Amino acid sequence: MSSTERNRTSLVTRLRHSQSALAYLFISPWVIGFLVFGLYPFAASVYYSLCQYDVLRVPKFIGLRNYRDLLFHDPYFWKAIYNTLFYTVLRVPLNIAGSLLLAVLVNQSVRGIRFFRTAYFLPSVVSGVAISAIWMWIFNPQYGILNALLEMVGIQGPSWLGSTTWAKPALVLMSLWSIGGGRMLVFLAALQGIPAQLYESVAIDGGGKWRQFTHVTLPLISPVLFLWLIIEIMFSFQIFTEAYVMTQGGPLNSTLFYNLYLYIKAFDDFQMGYASALAWLLLLMTLAITIVQFRLSRRWVYYEA
Repeated sequence: MSSTERNRTSLVTRLRHSQSALAYLFISPWVIGFLVFGLYPFAASVYYSLCQYDVLRVPKFIGLRNYRDLLFHDPYFWKAIYNTLFYTVLRVPLNIAGSLLLAVLVNQSVRGIRFFRTAYFLPSVVSGVAISAIWMWIFNPQYGILNALLEMVGIQGPSWLGSTTWAKPALVLMSLWSIGGGRMLVFLAALQGIPAQLYESVAIDGGGKWRQFTHVTLPLISPVLFLWLIIEIMFSFQIFTEAYVMTQGGPLNSTLFYNLYLYIKAFDDFQMGYASALAWLLLLMTLAITIVQFRLSRRWVYYEA
């Protein structure tokens, strides 16, 4: 190899090394962020869930004791599970059905429909704390608007957030505030993607609006329904802000939801190991429910070929 060829090869090699170094430099912020804020907390929470750790002292490894105490010796854990499941069972179908109904309504060709689409979407951009403050006023038994409306039709409204019977349904009712957000837009996009010829075929066979909805609309938007079913269950399992701001888990722990109990253990009682075990059990429960949903989806979700 001549001297010129060696110099050219050396130049190409240095250029490649320089480009590689530049590429690593560009991706380094993401890599550092992932290691510090993603991988490390993930690995640390696994380890702390197996430790007795109160932040002030060095973690002490205790094996699976946190998990055993949660499952067999902690009544608040099962109370939080019950409250969260109660909220999920009521909230998920109401929110999905409400969003779908709203999407069907705003899918009509009427004058000013764009205004209504925007108006229905706006409440979903308000922060959770602001919404909670508004609904605390709405639910107030003395001067709240909800009980005032009930009195107009002769019904004595309850003390919504002060009653062990009505506190959870009140939070479910409050969750309907957001039915016009992202869910409505996704349902609206799915509805607008259904070919009009399918509706015409049902009409030619003598089918009415209800038959068109059940035989055409529902099957064709079933993938979207399935998507929101998974997301809504995950959201419901993570309810925190509303209960923290409005009830603090009361009255008598009737709104002590899973994430609120986890927060109390972590940041009020400083039992980080116990809270980490709670977090991992929540992940496992969510994962199990999602797997079951995917198995059951084969029976009712239709993917157009």
